[in-house]
Amino acid sequence: MRSGRARSPTEASVQPSKTDIFPAQIKSVEPGSAAERAGVRPGDQLLRVNGHAVTDILAYRHLLTQGRAELQIARPEAPAFFATPQDHHTLRATEAPTFTFEVEWEDPGLEFEEVLFDGIKKCANKCDFCYVHQMPRGFRKSLYIMDDDYRLSFLYGSFVTLTNLTEADVNRILDENLSPLYVSVHTANQDLRQDLMKWWKLKVKDERTTDIRSMIERLEPIDLYTQVVLVPGRNDGEYLDETLDYLASRPNVVSVAVVPVGLTDHRTNLAHVDTFDRERAADVLRRTERWRKKMLDERGTRFVFPSDEFYLLAGEPLPSEEAYEGFPMLENGVGMIRDFLGEDLPEGLPARVSPRRVILGTGTLFAPALERAVEPLRRVEGLELEVRAIENRTFGLNTTVAGLLTGRCFRHGVQPGEADLLLVPPTTLRYGTELMLDDVSLTELSRELRMDVRAGGATLGELARVILGDTVGVNLQFGYSAHAVKEQRGQA
Repeated sequence: MRSGRARSPTEASVQPSKTDIFPAQIKSVEPGSAAERAGVRPGDQLLRVNGHAVTDILAYRHLLTQGRAELQIARPEAPAFFATPQDHHTLRATEAPTFTFEVEWEDPGLEFEEVLFDGIKKCANKCDFCYVHQMPRGFRKSLYIMDDDYRLSFLYGSFVTLTNLTEADVNRILDENLSPLYVSVHTANQDLRQDLMKWWKLKVKDERTTDIRSMIERLEPIDLYTQVVLVPGRNDGEYLDETLDYLASRPNVVSVAVVPVGLTDHRTNLAHVDTFDRERAADVLRRTERWRKKMLDERGTRFVFPSDEFYLLAGEPLPSEEAYEGFPMLENGVGMIRDFLGEDLPEGLPARVSPRRVILGTGTLFAPALERAVEPLRRVEGLELEVRAIENRTFGLNTTVAGLLTGRCFRHGVQPGEADLLLVPPTTLRYGTELMLDDVSLTELSRELRMDVRAGGATLGELARVILGDTVGVNLQFGYSAHAVKEQRGQA
């Protein structure tokens, strides 16, 4: 492999353009790479590859696979170079000093600040159950971004509805084989789907993309992980059977996650939506179990995976670890409890520890299961252990999952000085930090509550080690994700 001669920044050329380009901020340059040899440095911006505007990291990689590539780079401090104030940060410049360098079958050695150069594709729907519409005020901007971007679906597994795609988007998915994608189906009944999702006609770029059956069939070469958000009395019951019957008939549909609608107390001017009770949750499990048995016989996969909430609401035991088939939809609430219980308590628990009182704060839904799981720890002398169900004072009492607890919830649920250690679920923390959804940090909470506050473990074994003092706590690094992209855009 070789790289061609690079023209230096001093040989800047003027590249007139009548079209938008999307400057991609360069975060770092690999030492010894073609980009470094060409004089590229962090803070520079990629404008074009082989004369094409580049919209995202996927397009960038795709152009590089053609073998020979010429990259056009700009220096943002150049006076003639500017970005428009639009949220997608397009560049309109007729005199942008640039320089180029070439590579042939070689990675240029560039890492970018963002994976989307043209901004996040926004949602075209107004779903009755959209969580963004139910958000209280005062949170960081990223939590209010209604993203529906197929590129983030491919990169990070976020769910998309497909209703905002253009013909070019569909062709790109097929041509570049952007597989798998994660698709929110909700129902295979087209009239019901429109009633649930209420897409805006002015935001829909191609009316054909709103027909979920035709889209699934058109994307037949693409593996699809799908989800159905169930709304009691709307798309459950026989409608759920109809949806599963259709999805099971499509060879490109890999699996279906079935999750209950999530509601907050902040539903001003929104349609009334019921929540699931024990009887309705049990009906969902009966219907999905029939499909799980049928599909296991026919396809060798259970295919349909109800979320943990249905089992807890119905008072039914969780499936075995094997039944989750590798936990492909763990972040969608499917199998999180079974995965947590997958690592047992450490063998040979100590007979005693130095006296300490520990509160395990968790959501009201998971608290009973956690209580049973940590029962053996109560035999350790010197350890006073309490599982405390923390009411959600931010989103409302209907929000019972642990991951949506905030600093405000713990402030209300725990009194200052009443324990030596408070452990909060790792899922409450912002990506790899100690910040909760409301930007309250563990350090801040520790100071206010006059006790040590840490993240617990992602598994029962990890949690036990933190409780017993074998580790200082767990600050999970969730890595890059669709939400991390929103974080960057929200701070812009």
